[in-house]
Amino acid sequence: MSKTHGSARWKGGIKDGIGAITTKSGALSDYPYGFASRFEGKPGTNPEELIGAAHAGCFTMALSLILGEAGFTAEQMNTRSEITLEKLDDGFTITEAHLTLEAKIPGIDQAKFEELAGKAEKGCPVSKLLKAKITLDAKLV
Repeated sequence: MSKTHGSARWKGGIKDGIGAITTKSGALSDYPYGFASRFEGKPGTNPEELIGAAHAGCFTMALSLILGEAGFTAEQMNTRSEITLEKLDDGFTITEAHLTLEAKIPGIDQAKFEELAGKAEKGCPVSKLLKAKITLDAKLV
């Protein structure tokens, strides 16, 4: 088992508030996010962007493993995960994560590549999380 973490701080209301995101590794340290960076294209990050990066990274690593098990090694793989956030009747919802992959893999044909990529998408822990039950422990201090 492996555990890591990310954290967020927030001060203020939804539109005037400001947040900061930090990762255990320090890749992000008090990196700003807020309403403007999430919905108005202003500088800063947002949760959907971070989910997209995590999804692309996880999927690409999973595919690397599956390719190796099948006797292939990628020279290059570039993956993008586009996360769609929509306002539905019950509020904002992530309705889609769309992976786009371009790869250079010697000796593989398109059919085998698509088969292994599909296997990687189903086995990727972040793909599974996007479909998983979420639990929450919440406590006021």
